[in-house]
Amino acid sequence: MAKRCQVCGKGPTTGNNVSHAMNKTRRRWLPNLQSVRIDDRGTHRTARVCTQCLKSKRITRLIG
Repeated sequence: MAKRCQVCGKGPTTGNNVSHAMNKTRRRWLPNLQSVRIDDRGTHRTARVCTQCLKSKRITRLIG
């Protein structure tokens, strides 16, 4: 399963871990994805959505 938001398309970003000795190793930051039930043009489906999209009300979330 892809680590990408199905609403805004936000995905993993890359960078470096930097130790005290300034050694650098590659790492990834993953988006905070939640599986939620949404209303998609009258149909109910499950989507993996980042928490920024949930917080900004970009989708209609089904409760219950």
